[in-house]
Amino acid sequence: MSETPRLVVGPFNRVEGDLEVQLDLAEGRVASAQVNAPLYRGFERMLEGRAPSDALTVTPRICGICSISQSAAAAQALAAASGLVPTPQGALMAALIHAVENAADHLFHFNLFFMPDFTRPAYAAQPWYRLAVERFAAINGAAGRAAIEARTQLMHILGLMAGKWPHTLALQPGGVTRAPGPRDKLRIETSLRQFRKYLEREVFGGSLEEFVALGSIDALMRWQHGDVGLFLEIAAETGLADLGRGSGRYLSFGAYPLAEGHGFAPGLWRAGTLSPVDPSGIVEDLSHAWMLGGAAHPFEGQTEPDEAMREAAYTWCKAPRMKGEPLEVGALARQVIDGHPLARELAGGGVLARVAARLLELARTQILMEQWAAQIDPAGVFMHHGALPENGTGAGLVEAARGSLGHWLRIEGGKIASYQIIAPTTWNFSPRDAQGVPGPLEAALVGAPVMEGEDTPVSVQHIVRSFDPCMVCTVH
Repeated sequence: MSETPRLVVGPFNRVEGDLEVQLDLAEGRVASAQVNAPLYRGFERMLEGRAPSDALTVTPRICGICSISQSAAAAQALAAASGLVPTPQGALMAALIHAVENAADHLFHFNLFFMPDFTRPAYAAQPWYRLAVERFAAINGAAGRAAIEARTQLMHILGLMAGKWPHTLALQPGGVTRAPGPRDKLRIETSLRQFRKYLEREVFGGSLEEFVALGSIDALMRWQHGDVGLFLEIAAETGLADLGRGSGRYLSFGAYPLAEGHGFAPGLWRAGTLSPVDPSGIVEDLSHAWMLGGAAHPFEGQTEPDEAMREAAYTWCKAPRMKGEPLEVGALARQVIDGHPLARELAGGGVLARVAARLLELARTQILMEQWAAQIDPAGVFMHHGALPENGTGAGLVEAARGSLGHWLRIEGGKIASYQIIAPTTWNFSPRDAQGVPGPLEAALVGAPVMEGEDTPVSVQHIVRSFDPCMVCTVH
C-alpha cells in the first residue's frame, strides 16, 4: 500500500444502483470514508407548477421497489394540506397494502441482497460455506428461488387491492380507492396464511411468535433454525456484531398510522432515551452536496443542483440532520423505538443488529398483517372525499422498509410551489455537514478491516448492505 492509501469502491451491484465509496486507509483499516451518490434526477423540480394531485402519480416513480411508501407519503402530505383524515377502514387497508410491500422488501434484502455476499470465494474455507452456497448463491440458490415464489404469492394482495404494483394510485388522501368484499377478505387471509407457512418453514425454521418472543441477544444467538439460524452462525464466526457499529441515535416517523395509533411507534432514540419526534428540528445541510442554497427545513428548502460541482462537495445527496445531529433510520430504528426488548439490546448497532432487526420486523409485520386482515369490514367506508386547497402546506411522514421517508408540500394558487423529499438512504448515506460530522454510513465504515489487495473489501460490502441502500431514492 502507498504511504497514504486510498481505495474507491463501487459502483455496487444488485439493487443499490449508483453508489461510490471513497476510503482512506491506515494500518489495514478504514480511517475515514466519503459516500458519493453520483446520480441526480430532479423529481422535486419536476413537480413544481403541477397540480397537487400529480404527486400521487409522479413520486412513486422515484423507486420501483418502495413505490407504495412514496404513494403513502404523498397521500399523507395531500391529506394534511387539505384537512382530510382517512376513514378507519381506509387507514387499515392502506396499512395492509404498505406492509405487504415492506415485508416483501425485507424478504428480498435478506435472501438476494445481503446473504449472497457470504458465497464469495473469500469464505470458501469456512465450515458453513457449502450450505451458504446451496442456499444463497446468485441464480441457483434454493433460498432465493423460494423467496421469489413466496413474494409473488404475497403480492397477489397488491394486485387485488392496489390494482397494480409498483406505482399504484389506490392510496389517496382520504383512504383507498377499492373497498374489499367478503371474497377479497378471504383471499387476503389465504395469501397471508401461505406466506406464514413459507416464513416458518424456510426463513425462521420455527414459529414466528417464538422468534418475536426472543428478549435478548443471547437468546437470539441460540436460534439455530432455518436460514435465520445459518445467518446467526455466520454472524458469530465473522464478527458481524462488532462490524459497522453506529451512533445509537435513531429516528422513526411511525409505521402504519391507524385510527388507534401506529403499528410501530414514532419516536427519537438518543443516548438510550426515547422522546417524541419534532419534525421542525429537521434541517438539510448542503455544505458537502452539489446543491445551491443554504441549510433549511424542507418546507423552506430548495433543490437547485450545482452544475459546476464545486470541489468542496462530493455527492448529490443532501445531509439531513435533526437538531444538528445525524440519525440512523430503518428496521433497527423502528424496533428500538417501538420498545422491543431484543432491539433495545441491539441498539448499539452493527451489521448483526441491522439484519436481525429486519428479520424481527418481518416476523412482527406478518403478525400485524394477519390481525389487520381479520379486522377488515367489507361493509365499512374506505374513503373520505374532499377538495385540495388553493393554498396550503402538508407533510407526509411514513416508514419505508429502509427507514423514515418524508414529503413536504407547499401549494400556492392551486399548484405545487415546492415539493421536498428526504428518503431513508438520504439519512443513512448523507455526507458530512458544515461541522464536518459524517453521516451514519460514513461513520459506520470507520474501523472496518481491509485486507491487502482487496479491491472491494467484504467488510465494506457487509456494512453497506446492512443499511439496505436504495441509491435511486437518495437524490430526487
